[in-house]
Amino acid sequence: MKYLVTGGAGYVGSVVAQHLLESGHEVTVLDNLSTGFRAGVPAGAAFIEGDIRDAAKWLDRSYDGVLHFAAFSQVGESVVKPEKYWDNNVAGTLALLGALREAGVRKLVFSSTAATYGEPEQVPITEDAPTRPTNPYGASKLAVDHMITSEAHAHGLAAVSLRYFNVAGAYGAYGERHDPESHLIPLVLQVAQGRRDAISIYGDDYPTPDGTCVRDYIHVADLADAHLLALTAANPGEHLICNLGNGNGFSVRQVIETVREVTGHPIPEVVAPRRGGDPAVLVAAADTAREKLGWNPSRAELAGIVADAWEFAQNLSKEN
Repeated sequence: MKYLVTGGAGYVGSVVAQHLLESGHEVTVLDNLSTGFRAGVPAGAAFIEGDIRDAAKWLDRSYDGVLHFAAFSQVGESVVKPEKYWDNNVAGTLALLGALREAGVRKLVFSSTAATYGEPEQVPITEDAPTRPTNPYGASKLAVDHMITSEAHAHGLAAVSLRYFNVAGAYGAYGERHDPESHLIPLVLQVAQGRRDAISIYGDDYPTPDGTCVRDYIHVADLADAHLLALTAANPGEHLICNLGNGNGFSVRQVIETVREVTGHPIPEVVAPRRGGDPAVLVAAADTAREKLGWNPSRAELAGIVADAWEFAQNLSKEN
C-alpha cells in the first residue's frame, strides 16, 4: 500500500511513518518543517517539503490513504495566537479534505487529541463524554473531527480519528525534539541532563494521592500500532473516533521519581502555582480502540517509557 503522512517529520508522524515502512508500505512524508525536523523523516520514505494546503499538487489515485499529523499543538500558544491554530489546523485540514476528494483517495486517519474533552465530568474518559475544549488548540481539533464526520457521511470517506492522551517515549532514532518543549517527561529529562536547574510542579494540592496532577501516558510505539490498525478498520462512509491511552494514570511526582530511578540523577523540583485549566486527573477509557481496532498497548510500564525517552535524549545530545 502507498500512504501520504502529513506532518511526518514531527514526533508522532515520524514514528508512524517508520512503522509503515517496517510493515512493507510505500511512504511519502509531506511536511513544511515549521515544527518538524528533516532528520525525523525516516530513511526509505519519500519527502516533500510543502504545506498541507497544497496537497492537491501531489495527491493522486496511486495513494491508498492519508495519515494526518500536520497541526500546531501548543496549548499555551493557541490561547495567545488562536488565529494560527484556526488557520493551520482547521483551514489547512479543510484544504486537505478537498484534495482527498479531488484525487479519489478515500481513507484518512486523523491525529486528534484528548484536549477535545476539556474538563472531564468523570474518568476514565469515554468517547461519548461531552466535548468542551478549554483552549483553541482543542477546539480546532474538535472542529476538524466535525468536518471529517461530515465528509464521511456526504462523500464516503473512510475515516478514523485517534484522540491521544499523553504520548511519550521514543522509537529508536525517533523521539521528542520539540522547541520549545512543553511535555513533562522530556522536561524532567532535561533536568537530568543538566540543561534545566529544576522541574516545576504546577500545584501540589489537587485531590489526588500525592496532590499532583495525574495523566495517562502512552508509548509512542503503541500509538503507531493503533494508526496501522486504524487503516484496516476504516470503513467507507463512517467516521470512527477512538481514545488512545493505557487506562492507568501516573502523577507528576511519580514521573519525576521514575526519571530519578531510570537516569540515576537527582531531580530538583519547585512547586509553582496551579495553571488554569489543568484537570486533576485525565485518564482514557480505550475500550473502543480495543474492540474496533484490535489494539492492545504492550509498553504500558512508566519505567520503560522513560527509559526509551532517556536513551533518545542522550543520543540527541551527542548529535548536537
